[in-house]
Amino acid sequence: MGDPRVERMHVGDNTLWGIGEVARKTGLSVKLIRHWSDAGVVHPTRRTGAGYRLYGTEALTRLQLAQTLRGLGLGLATIRDVLERESTLPGVAATHIDALEKQIRTLRTQQAVLRSVIRRNTTAEGLTTMTELARMSAAERRAIIEDFVTDTLGELDVPTYRRGLLAATPDLPADPTDEQVDAWLELGELVRNPALRASVRRMARYAAEHHPGEHDDSALRNAEQVTDDWLRRVETARTQGIAPDSPAADPVVTAIVATWIPTQAAPDGTELVDDAQARALLLEQLEVASDTHAERYWQLLCIINGWPVRPSMAAAGRWLTTALRTHTEPGVRAARLGEMYDAGENAWEPTGVLQACEEVLDAVGVLVSEVEPGQFDQPTPCADWDVRALLNHLVWENLLWAGLADGTPRSDFTADHIGDDHVTAFRTASRAARSAFARPGMLERRYGPAPGRRIVEQLLIEMLVHGWDLAQSIGRPYDTVQHIAETALPVVREIYGDLPPTTAGSFAPPQPVPDDADPLDRLAAYLGRTVTSGAMAKCSSSNRARPCQRHRD
Repeated sequence: MGDPRVERMHVGDNTLWGIGEVARKTGLSVKLIRHWSDAGVVHPTRRTGAGYRLYGTEALTRLQLAQTLRGLGLGLATIRDVLERESTLPGVAATHIDALEKQIRTLRTQQAVLRSVIRRNTTAEGLTTMTELARMSAAERRAIIEDFVTDTLGELDVPTYRRGLLAATPDLPADPTDEQVDAWLELGELVRNPALRASVRRMARYAAEHHPGEHDDSALRNAEQVTDDWLRRVETARTQGIAPDSPAADPVVTAIVATWIPTQAAPDGTELVDDAQARALLLEQLEVASDTHAERYWQLLCIINGWPVRPSMAAAGRWLTTALRTHTEPGVRAARLGEMYDAGENAWEPTGVLQACEEVLDAVGVLVSEVEPGQFDQPTPCADWDVRALLNHLVWENLLWAGLADGTPRSDFTADHIGDDHVTAFRTASRAARSAFARPGMLERRYGPAPGRRIVEQLLIEMLVHGWDLAQSIGRPYDTVQHIAETALPVVREIYGDLPPTTAGSFAPPQPVPDDADPLDRLAAYLGRTVTSGAMAKCSSSNRARPCQRHRD
């Protein structure tokens, strides 16, 4: 054993130190030096007559190097091999780098799992599943997808579709990002979801029934081009604020159908034309293919494999399916509205629609002036809109209908129309609308299928219902226009009564109202708002009306 009491001894030209002095020089403990000596990492130069260990300069050097290697995580056996020159330091370093990289990947994966647990508020059972998924090898990950595809498609005759699913396997890189690990964990859970399996099988069954067998690459490219085309057209329409159930959406549908028809064949083998049959077939295909689970499946695969991720098509798909349900044949809705407009009586007499619009604009202007900037982030009865977004829409509607009346349609729906002064912005926009409507002959001039008085009517209805939204949001009275709401309700029923109630349509389905509901509440409820006794709306996210963000006529 070494004796820390032996501090220094001179042997010839060499100085030797006892274990205590070596400990002070190296910063290591006496116990550790003694352990490393016993393990052969460092050797005493000699021993005293009493058997105490003495160490020379070479031993100090070995201890310092051993300390460095130990700090890098090397084991004692490896350190001893390096010091005895049985292994080269570069070779050991390379081996240790590989081990460290594996350890780092494992730690990063564990870190990503724990972060995912926090984000998802995962249960203990969920954590076990996620940990198992995170530890899987590439072969095990491929096997999960192969089993999913095989079980889901079964015996269906869709070889091209099957190969496409099997080819897109999750290839998690050696050094994945948190996002990629999280995507794999989500994908591993998603393929066990019966809803995804039902969706994928539904699409495969449709393909097997209508287009069984092999499909060449050109057919797949054509399908991708058609998808890109309708997405581009729909996104343009949405950006311009065109509602899918408005006459303005029909030309968009017509253009989409024209691009789609060449890729199709009628069920009876005849050539398709743009009619009710063709639009019903396109609607059927969209409904079969539209599923958020299937879309998420492909998004997750793209994230894992580092491929470009296509933005969600869900909103665009809802727009197009709603447009197809509304415009079952080219021009039919516009023609129906034209007949209604020509046959309809002026419901706004004796004062007239202009006077009613003036009164509503005045009432909404009062509400707008009462909004404080601190209320901008408060919720409203319109889903996804806070008070500021609602104010922006009120200004936009005035600009939109004024532009149509002037023959200069606006397309800047998504712009910020209120800036730093919402009150001035509304007054300026409503002044423009009043001025455009007051031009001689405007009420009888034709704007597409509608006379000018219907444009005024549209702004009036927008201001009525969105004024109600704003009043509920800021808790201010809005009773001065009750008599106008009473006149407006049958007009609204006439214009919108035959629209299909869909998730992307102009309004949610009519809601029930209390027996004591006043005309404004009844109008709001008919346009999808939830009204309670006492005329106070419940602004829960599940019961808010969808925002009106378009040009209807």
